[in-house]
Amino acid sequence: MIHLIWAMTKNHVIGLQNKMPWHIKEDLIYYKEHTAGKTVVMGENTYYSLKGYYKTKPLPYGKIYVASLNENLILEDAIVISDVIQLFKTTREDLWVVGGATIYQLALPYADTLYISWVKKEYEGDTYFPEIDFTKFRNSYKKETDLVLYTIYERV
Repeated sequence: MIHLIWAMTKNHVIGLQNKMPWHIKEDLIYYKEHTAGKTVVMGENTYYSLKGYYKTKPLPYGKIYVASLNENLILEDAIVISDVIQLFKTTREDLWVVGGATIYQLALPYADTLYISWVKKEYEGDTYFPEIDFTKFRNSYKKETDLVLYTIYERV
């Protein structure tokens, strides 16, 4: 199965200068509960952004796929792939797509579930989640807190 997980504002903001524009501890906990130890897929910019947060600590995932157009990129803790669409088409692995915007856009047609944390406050950003055709999904989970509306959508 292919799962996409992300946080965004109602205007689809997901990033600012390759970082999240907010720091919401409850959402970080939610994210880690779903992705820790799992096989994840991310773009090169997301990989470096996460490395900036974790500094010298290892990233908290199992297997890590990093999609990159840089044919010479070698990462000690990740498998670099040049054709992420081929991975989505052929995988038998349970994949968690964790960013960024381009990787989300490429993954959407293959997504089985969408884990969306709707951040209630608006933030400035320069990176947006692509448009989603919600007619292809049904809402199967909803939990609201003061800061975030957590939803899960499953492909119909």
